Amino acid sequence: MGVKISCDYLGDLRVRATHGPSGVELITDAPVDNQGKGESFSPTDLAATALAACILTILGIQARGLGLDFRGMRIEVEKHMTAQPPRRIAKLDVAIRMPAGIPEDLRPRLMRAAEACPVKQSLHPDTEIALVWEWPS
Repeated sequence: MGVKISCDYLGDLRVRATHGPSGVELITDAPVDNQGKGESFSPTDLAATALAACILTILGIQARGLGLDFRGMRIEVEKHMTAQPPRRIAKLDVAIRMPAGIPEDLRPRLMRAAEACPVKQSLHPDTEIALVWEWPS
């Protein structure tokens, strides 16, 4: 069974999306560089956000399985759009700041898990995705 998301066009390049199972709503707005006001996430911002949230969730699942607490883990994503048509996400720079004290022997496992996140696996292969890890001691 799939998850149903309903979207309504509100005019002026704004869309309200409603998550079927929970009823939670969010508003998107076209970015300033594409005729919008940039007053909320753009659809491509949500794609970048989905990648970060997916990696954090997958790492949280790993932490749970290892009996660790990854609270404080943070990801910052910088989205770069193509300069030439077709307009699309060209690159996502993903900075992953892990909590302090993660043993070195667990790091490759966590990195593999992040690489396998469903959103990353769903993005177009032409979209460059650069994961940069920070492991504080």
